[in-house]
Order: sequence, then structure tokens, then C-alpha cells
Amino acid sequence: MKKLLAAFAAAAAFSAPLAQAADSLTVAATPVPHAEILNFVKPMLAKEGVELKVKEFTDYVQPNTQVAEKRLDANFFQHQPYLDEFNKSKGTSLVAVTGVHIEPLGVYSTKIKKLDELPAGATVVIPNDATNGGRALLLLDKAGVIKLKDNKSITATPKDIAENPKNIKVRELEAATLPRVLTQVDLALINTNYALEAKLNPTKDALAIEGSDSPYVNILVARPDNKDSAAMQKLAAALHSPEVKQFILEKYKGAVVPAF
Repeated sequence: MKKLLAAFAAAAAFSAPLAQAADSLTVAATPVPHAEILNFVKPMLAKEGVELKVKEFTDYVQPNTQVAEKRLDANFFQHQPYLDEFNKSKGTSLVAVTGVHIEPLGVYSTKIKKLDELPAGATVVIPNDATNGGRALLLLDKAGVIKLKDNKSITATPKDIAENPKNIKVRELEAATLPRVLTQVDLALINTNYALEAKLNPTKDALAIEGSDSPYVNILVARPDNKDSAAMQKLAAALHSPEVKQFILEKYKGAVVPAF
């Protein structure tokens, strides 16, 4: 009997870390607003028996790479077009768990107050990843700065500019660096997460901004092997809660829009 009890105790001791790990999620996120939203739901998940650990990144590559390599459980920083492009180019199979919010891309300048003041030969910087770069060019097309060959292509590049009446010079830079060069260029098209980090107010400071009908919903991303886990589904449910919707509306005041 003593041997049997000892065996049960050993089995329980062996399984305890596994049970704890199953109720813990480590999620990569860019600091604003993704990490802020995740930190907001931490207490909600704790009540559900899930420990949420948030690991902040300031780039768009490592969060996907580390989830694919199983160093992290999930990430929250990107939209579906970016994920599709990443999977295609890197040979990964990451999947969306749920959509959470929209961060409208904006056009910013410290040199002009209206787009019609843009000088000839102006320098314009856009994100250098395929989907956000195309997204930026679509916004410039919609704002009348340029005309694209196809104004529905989300993977447009500067080579796809058909009309450039002001002969603007388009430079492609890593998305995270765009706020830092804002004072050195005429226009910068900046993702809202980086704009907020740089203390820009998209609803007040942007000369042009995507509408709430933007297809670029930011998503919680995981792997096929863990997307349906109980802990992941609890996180997805928390991110769709009325409390999170209210938090987004009150904290970001239109700079970030709930997508649920």
C-alpha cells in the first residue's frame, strides 16, 4: 500500500509542472496597444486559472519566428495580410485565433499641416514590409497624392505608382523606425502602435487616416497545435469581452477601434 501511495505521489509530482504549463500562456506583443490590452486582461484570465505572461517586442519578425519555433505560445501584433505574407515567405504555418481591433494607418508630418501643401519632390517614408508598404501606398492613392496601377492591391510597391504629379520620392524603412525619422522627411506613414508609442495622436495629428472599414484587423496568432487549447480559447474570449471593448474605446479614443 505504501508503495502504491508513493507511486501516486511521484506521478502527481511529475505531472504538476505539466498541468501548470497547460494553464500558462506566454504571448509576444508590441508595447502599444497590444501589450497594454493583454495586461488589462491578465486579472480576468487569472480568475479562469490561466497565468498570462506578456513579452514585449518592437519588431514584426521575432514574434512570429519565436511562436513558430515553440519558444512562445502566441503573439498579438499583426493583421491577416501580414501573417499570410510571413507564412508564405518563411514557410511557417501560423494561424489566426481571433480578430481583436483595427489600428488605422496614418499619414504624419512635422513640416506641413495639409496634404495639398506637400511640396514637389517631397520625401515620403513608408513601412518596408510588403503588406504595410502596400497599405501605405493605397492610403496615399486614396488621399490623392499618387495613383496606383491597381488601387486594390495590398502588395503594391513604389514600382506600381502610375501617376506621381508631385514627383514624391518614396523610401521604404522598417516600420518601427518611422516615428524617429518623422522630422527628417516630408511625410511618414506610420502604424498606429508605433505612432502611439511616439506620443502621436492619430485622430488629431494624422493628415490622412484609414477609415474604420479597414480590412487590417489585428489578430491573436498561434500555431495549429495550440490554437484550440483551453487556455488559448479563454484568452480569445477575454479579448472579446465587453470590458476590453470599453477599455479600447476609453483609452485610445478612436486611435484603436474594436473589431468585435
